[in-house]
Amino acid sequence: MKVNLSSNPAMISIIENPNQIITLDANFIIPPYRREARIEISFSKFKKIWVDPIFEIFPNLAIHEAVYDEFVADSIKLYIDEKINYDPPKLIVHRDSSLSPEEQVLRDTIEELLSPHTNYSPEANNKADRGEVKSLSYMAVKDLLYFLAHDSNAIQLIDKSERWNTGLDNVQAIKMYELIYYLLKMNKSSKDNLRMLYKFQYYLTKTERSYNPEWGVFIEEMDRLYSSILT
Repeated sequence: MKVNLSSNPAMISIIENPNQIITLDANFIIPPYRREARIEISFSKFKKIWVDPIFEIFPNLAIHEAVYDEFVADSIKLYIDEKINYDPPKLIVHRDSSLSPEEQVLRDTIEELLSPHTNYSPEANNKADRGEVKSLSYMAVKDLLYFLAHDSNAIQLIDKSERWNTGLDNVQAIKMYELIYYLLKMNKSSKDNLRMLYKFQYYLTKTERSYNPEWGVFIEEMDRLYSSILT
């Protein structure tokens, strides 16, 4: 995935008001695995570096129920259940049963618009890309703005909404690398751990090193975009 070093209005908005509802894709919770290098990060480590700080800094995180179904590892499922069942909940679950009949019709329409650009079929209700399609269609119906994603296809569905007619014109994507930077600046996770995560996700292969900035340049460019807001 390419790092886009341009200002993101969604990033500015959640910096200025972190109390907004922010919906997570599964890959913000499930530890990453890099098939190219055949290496992965354990959930215990990923939780310390990434997941715990995200929950600490954003009080109104949410997932769609279809994304919840993707959490099959016992350790992850237990962690998520604790967040959902906390009083008050630390994780909101978007449930399709909460949609009115009119909203269900609109949701179905948006799913049909999204499916040609994904591996998901609304008729088959298959697992591939179901979490992303269900999350994004629900968000569009409920006018929820911010989707945290690392998957390049999910980001394209949002960024190319007008061109592809996906019905996601009001949804905005916030990328993992943007929050890596934010956690660093808010001192919510160690610099060494965040640098490792950035390299693991964006600077691991020869191809990635050919088009993505190394850590120091990445931080300098992000400072140029956001340091005035953070201060």
